[in-house]
Amino acid sequence: MSAAAASTAAPPAFSRGGALALVAGGFALFLALLYLIGAGEDFGGEKGAGQAHAAANGLNGYAGLVRLVEAQGYDVTRSRSQAGFQTEGLLVLAPPLFSDGKELARILSERRYRGPTLVIASKWWATRPPKNLPPSAQAKFKRGWVNLASPEQSEWPAKLPAPYTFTLAVDGTTEGASPVRWTGLSRAGSLPAPAVLYAKVKGARRTLVSDAKGRILAFEIQLGDNNQPDDEAYPVVFLAEPDLANNYGLADPARAGAAVALIDELTYGQEIEEVTFDMTLNGFGASENLLTLAFRPPFLAATLSLLVALLIVGWRAFQRFGPAARADGPAIAFGKRQLITNGAGLIVRARRFGLLGEPYVALSARRLAERLGLARPDPEAIDAALARRLPGEETFSRRAARLAEAEKPAAILAAAQGLDDLASKLQQGQPTK
Repeated sequence: MSAAAASTAAPPAFSRGGALALVAGGFALFLALLYLIGAGEDFGGEKGAGQAHAAANGLNGYAGLVRLVEAQGYDVTRSRSQAGFQTEGLLVLAPPLFSDGKELARILSERRYRGPTLVIASKWWATRPPKNLPPSAQAKFKRGWVNLASPEQSEWPAKLPAPYTFTLAVDGTTEGASPVRWTGLSRAGSLPAPAVLYAKVKGARRTLVSDAKGRILAFEIQLGDNNQPDDEAYPVVFLAEPDLANNYGLADPARAGAAVALIDELTYGQEIEEVTFDMTLNGFGASENLLTLAFRPPFLAATLSLLVALLIVGWRAFQRFGPAARADGPAIAFGKRQLITNGAGLIVRARRFGLLGEPYVALSARRLAERLGLARPDPEAIDAALARRLPGEETFSRRAARLAEAEKPAAILAAAQGLDDLASKLQQGQPTK
């Protein structure tokens, strides 16, 4: 290909900037794919909508309590793994209406000497906003909002073993009734709705919050393995009336203050700094996988190091490797010299110098046999003929053996030069001095 033809060739399809943008975009999409695979169904979905859990911002949810506890300086975690049950800090459980009492009992039993626990009962039967609302009304609803239909009592408290067994009851109210008054934790106020959910407890317990009629809204149990008082055991608090801690209830400063006082009571005045809100009981349990672990400490450091290494490799890929090709030369060099140069370059790069000796000995033998008038390039015949033509000269066999044994480039070159000297002297017809 001539220089003129090269100059008229079509320009590249992508410039360096365009190729870099394609690679960077593909890399970003690959990272997004990894994140979406790790996030699973929870990313952007409506899983658990309407339930009372730590991420719900409806009236019956506890997203407000999470933010309120964070504002008090606690280290808050929303746990979607059963590993959260092993925390030595405060564990907050919000089992739904139809929870498994045996599973809850197992969790409470394992936490007797591990850390304090707060169990918030469910009260409201919540529904999603109807879809036939006028557009003006639909525009006021935010994602996760719910309608509170009617109060309900769970049956799982009655299935708990002693000493945790209790029952829940709902005080049905008539239309237009006044909200129920409550007192406890050095605070007092009224519930946001006339309906009240309270506990009927038998056995040792300490009442923390009660209503005006003396019904128990929150109580504490602190017993050891033998169901006897034990100062070594951590307390378990059951909040029978969730309107003291959910988003519905936290709209009132008095109820918000009671919720904070309840957390401080269980953390011994903030001596315990960690608060874990469990979400597995609400259906948000997720098993760990390699993708999610890769973006969490301590594996996050290794992941970031790998990403930086990939960026460096990509950057180097856009840099020139070796000298620029001559624009005025042919696209493919030709001739014996170029062929020899390419072959020599390949051998140098492969560092296989030991392969040069035997072929060069055979080439030298044919050349010497031709100049000596021999029919065959036999080493013994060449030695005998050289002894007659160049008496006193070192034999061909000894020089060939030296080349075959050479390993380093300098030794190979010196031995090959010795064979070339024989051919030169035969051509000149000069005897050895």
